Amino acid sequence: MEPGELYWAVIKPHWQRVTIYDGSDPFLREYARAPEAARNLLSAHWCQSEVCNGGLHQFFSNPTGVLAPEAAVGYDAIGLPGLGSVVQRAMLFFGRAYPRAQQERQQALQGHAQVHPDAWDPFEKLNHEFFDLLNQESGGWTQAADRYAGQHISVRSPFAP
Repeated sequence: MEPGELYWAVIKPHWQRVTIYDGSDPFLREYARAPEAARNLLSAHWCQSEVCNGGLHQFFSNPTGVLAPEAAVGYDAIGLPGLGSVVQRAMLFFGRAYPRAQQERQQALQGHAQVHPDAWDPFEKLNHEFFDLLNQESGGWTQAADRYAGQHISVRSPFAP
């Protein structure tokens, strides 16, 4: 089995159903229907995938940001509390009540960029911390996610009766 296949096996049955594109209500409704391990892996996977593609700024400005609170919880559950902490600290940029609505997050980010044109990305330092932890904490993202998945599913051997 290739690295990442085990955790993806937990996520795959829920991937299409748990949508991030239709706002917070549909997301939260479908997310709640998934088993806990799938929820933790799904939210953490979405987060790391988006951050790896364009940093925390992209994560929060895209629809994926709807699941930031769940990603922080997911990282903790998976055994990556440093990554969970980075996401929680990044969420503080938006104030005490995290805005799940993409438009609200985009407006906050645009406002920051207008006031700080030379430092438009408020997450620059946290991005570096995130990437370091993603590769190093608990053996790295893929190893930790596979280990967590292995603790929550049983994989039958092709040689088992």
